Amino acid sequence: MRVIDVHLHVQPNGEFNAESLEFVTRGRGDLDRYAEIELSPEALLRYFDEHEIEAGCLINYVAPDTLGLSDDVNAWIARYCRDHRDRLIAVGSVHPRFSKDGYGDALRLFDSGIRMIKLHPPHQLFFANAHVEGNEALAGIYRAAEEAGVPVMIHTGTSIFPSARNRFADPMPVDDVAVDFPKLRIVLAHSGRPLHGEAAFFLARRHPNVFLELSGIPPGKILQYLPRLEELAGKTLWGTDWPSPGIRSPSENVAAFRALTLSEDAQRKILYENARKLFF
Repeated sequence: MRVIDVHLHVQPNGEFNAESLEFVTRGRGDLDRYAEIELSPEALLRYFDEHEIEAGCLINYVAPDTLGLSDDVNAWIARYCRDHRDRLIAVGSVHPRFSKDGYGDALRLFDSGIRMIKLHPPHQLFFANAHVEGNEALAGIYRAAEEAGVPVMIHTGTSIFPSARNRFADPMPVDDVAVDFPKLRIVLAHSGRPLHGEAAFFLARRHPNVFLELSGIPPGKILQYLPRLEELAGKTLWGTDWPSPGIRSPSENVAAFRALTLSEDAQRKILYENARKLFF
């Protein structure tokens, strides 16, 4: 079965502050392989082939005060994916607390080759509906993405990064975003795991423009967190969160997902077809 992984962390690790870099590298035995991948998109494509991944979204976002990640990550990932747009989807970010022109900054990212915006409330320290309270930069980001037809991925669910603030982890504020920007395609990264699965499921059922995404959930627990997933198979995307802690192998995660009691049709939509429609 063909696979598009919409949540892979390929970023310039040197941008992390010391605390965050220690966290993302702790206990990993594949750092030499990752270093090769960081330097070469061709090395990543070889990794894709080994794990039968047709295409993937490479997540980058801006969080200078918490993780050390500057705006430079956007230009880096745009360059990295430039010659392989058939398989590598560049994901970048505008920081809604620091941008003075969210609309213009987002449009400039799209012009550079960024194909999805990533917002991370627990790391960027904002509520996803802060536009309601007057955050004009965030409103501009949403408006630009809606007009350009570019999806916005919003982290939902807890984060165990040392600097994360999990009061921002609840997906329910996305309800306001979906109401105010009804044509904006919104991807709920991690589907609210582990505490907010019901809220994420509700939002995807309520709003035609909201999608679930399964990365960061151990495959064996997916139906524990989202027991009615079959009902929303047409609005759910596959992701692994590789190489985050606990993700040994994208192909192992796919195999474990395939063992769940979901229909072949649901698995095909989740693993491949929905992402294909969204990004290609």
